[in-house]
Amino acid sequence: MRSARAALALPIVLFVAAAAARTPAPAGDAAPSATVPIEEPRAASALRDREFGVTSRQFGLDRRVEMYQWRATASGYERVWNAAPIDSQGYAPGHQNPPTLPLENRRWWSDSASLDGRPIESGVLHALGEWRVFRPNFSRLPANLAATFQPEGDGLGSAENPLDPQIGDLRVSWRELHLPPLEGKLELVDGRWRMSAATAAAALNAAPVPAPVAAPEAEGARRMWPWFGGGALVIVIALVARRRRRAKAKANAAAE
Repeated sequence: MRSARAALALPIVLFVAAAAARTPAPAGDAAPSATVPIEEPRAASALRDREFGVTSRQFGLDRRVEMYQWRATASGYERVWNAAPIDSQGYAPGHQNPPTLPLENRRWWSDSASLDGRPIESGVLHALGEWRVFRPNFSRLPANLAATFQPEGDGLGSAENPLDPQIGDLRVSWRELHLPPLEGKLELVDGRWRMSAATAAAALNAAPVPAPVAAPEAEGARRMWPWFGGGALVIVIALVARRRRRAKAKANAAAE
């Protein structure tokens, strides 16, 4: 999971870094401002997970759903909490997992973040925000979900006995996105706060490098090689045979 998150986060950081490293804006209102933020950043509107009635006043809201499942190991099978379905095809009888999660993992981002009355670019949230676990107020939990879930730790769980969950049981938890102190990290350009070039460069250097992934074109070429590569080989062989036949015919004609 960490590798996947890194692969998703890196393009965002690269984009922000490229934007912050652009040539200086023209003189006038577009020029970066040396204004130091006075107030704390705020989000004008709340983020809501309407399915569970969960609300956050921070800059991001993340719902994590996990299901209790079987997982094959070198020594047999073990039961684990996992945020994605584990394919149990081929597992021994009695070790089958539900094919899907009945609830989605979801994430919401604030589009009303501001600082000193000026909007904050979304790239700032993605690059500098810090996810923190929080326990929502479940007073607005819909009746149908209240019949299935009960408070468990910082979130909710569907197990009748949280100490003895069964295969297919769910647990749901939430995180909020907080912004760290932003003084010296932002600049005001065209009336919007964005990361300064130095902050963007630092974020880029701190971003984990994901494992290399084969380009789709290369992967496709490998998959199609038995057809196109093999076909090309057949064509080459046919051309060589044709040339040999022509050369042999010419030799016979000359001999006659």
